[in-house]
Amino acid sequence: MTMMFDRRKLLLAGAAGITLALPGCQMGPRYSLTEVIRRLLTLASQNAFALLLQPGGFYDHSVARIALPDRFGSRSGTLLAAILQSQTFRDRLQRQLNRAAERGAERAAPLVADTIRMMSIEAADQIVRGGPRAATQFLRGKMGIALFDAMLPGVAEGLRIFDDQVINRAVQSVTGFDMAALGQEITRKADDAIWAAIGLEEEAIRTNPQKANDPLLIGVFGLLR
Repeated sequence: MTMMFDRRKLLLAGAAGITLALPGCQMGPRYSLTEVIRRLLTLASQNAFALLLQPGGFYDHSVARIALPDRFGSRSGTLLAAILQSQTFRDRLQRQLNRAAERGAERAAPLVADTIRMMSIEAADQIVRGGPRAATQFLRGKMGIALFDAMLPGVAEGLRIFDDQVINRAVQSVTGFDMAALGQEITRKADDAIWAAIGLEEEAIRTNPQKANDPLLIGVFGLLR
């Protein structure tokens, strides 16, 4: 016998442990709102990392592209400054910085997946009924600086690709900070980019849950639209 979701019960659910029956047989599986959030975040993060970890993933996506630090080209009148102000050199350098961010993201992906699987989820009903990126904001709050710490070694490794004497001198001369400081700045920007990408994917799932190809997400967020 076919069952329909009780929209009122879902919208007024007051506890994270409430169970939901998917449309179908009365003996069908039942799921908690916590499971809804886990599936939403799992799919959103998988989609985001699938984009970011492909070649050119950061550079080719406006939401994730990492710009050159503001201090690049801030000084003038020297040969090194002229080199860094060259558009060809700046384009090359920006691509390298974005490739370094990809190295960091490779370390971030499994950590995000493990956190989603293991974390406790308070007020899951509020997250389900929250804003378009409510689950992403919750996950970011849970992880704190863990993503930054995990990515920094990968970003530093990526920066060493172009950490030769000439470029290192140029960075120090024009910007006033060394490669270690640059690595921290790129990692912070990569951290922000990853959360922005996950948030966009979450919003897309909430807006059009049919594309998720997940009966639970379709059932829950289809009713909330």
